[in-house]
Amino acid sequence: MRWLILSDVHSNLEALQTVVKAAEGQYDRVVCLGDLVGYGPDPNSVVEWARARASYCIRGNHDKAMWDPEVVAGFNYAARIAAEWTREQLTEDNLQYLRELPRGPLETGGFTIAHSALSDEDKYIVCEADVLEELRYFDTGLVFYGHTHSQTGHMTDECGRLLSLSPQLPRGRSRLALQLLPGERYLINPGAVGQPRNRDTRAAFCVYDDMRQDVEFWRAPYDVAATQSRMEACGLPSALVQRLSFGR
Repeated sequence: MRWLILSDVHSNLEALQTVVKAAEGQYDRVVCLGDLVGYGPDPNSVVEWARARASYCIRGNHDKAMWDPEVVAGFNYAARIAAEWTREQLTEDNLQYLRELPRGPLETGGFTIAHSALSDEDKYIVCEADVLEELRYFDTGLVFYGHTHSQTGHMTDECGRLLSLSPQLPRGRSRLALQLLPGERYLINPGAVGQPRNRDTRAAFCVYDDMRQDVEFWRAPYDVAATQSRMEACGLPSALVQRLSFGR
């Protein structure tokens, strides 16, 4: 089985459509690691796509913000304005879908998915200490997580030594494969579809092949200007519009 692993779509339909087209024929099922909404201009279209296509989807903090005011209260100004706007746009059916999304981590039968840390769904995994802490919480050999918007990964070998993975996909190169080795444990972030970071504007995602036991890191350039125009037309904060130009 080949799995398309998506995270942090953030209502960016242009980026999502580009990713799906780029990965066409490369996957059998779709997994979403949360944050379908927030920031971007097309929340209903993105949620409807996930409802129709995702075999597994868990909630992210921006999804939870659609029905939990305490989450919104913790956002910065731009994120809060975007969350409030998004809530007003969502249909009742789509809002109900977000409300019913399971909290991670979730075992899918061979690997584990989480929006952020396995120990805390709102915690960022940003350093080696965070990774070492998370190793206590999962039994499967492979975990996919999101939240940081950074395409990266970590692994431990049979001796427990920790190695960081930093896939380098220069302009013109769309994917890079990582062979998974028996006895080693992997914590992999596919990066963000809808608000890429790592100072790379291209949409990021992964494809996992559970037969070949490899993970491909992908980057796909999309029409950033089109998304920015839609955001401006919706009156979303200019800071959110501009950051898409810099991938941060």
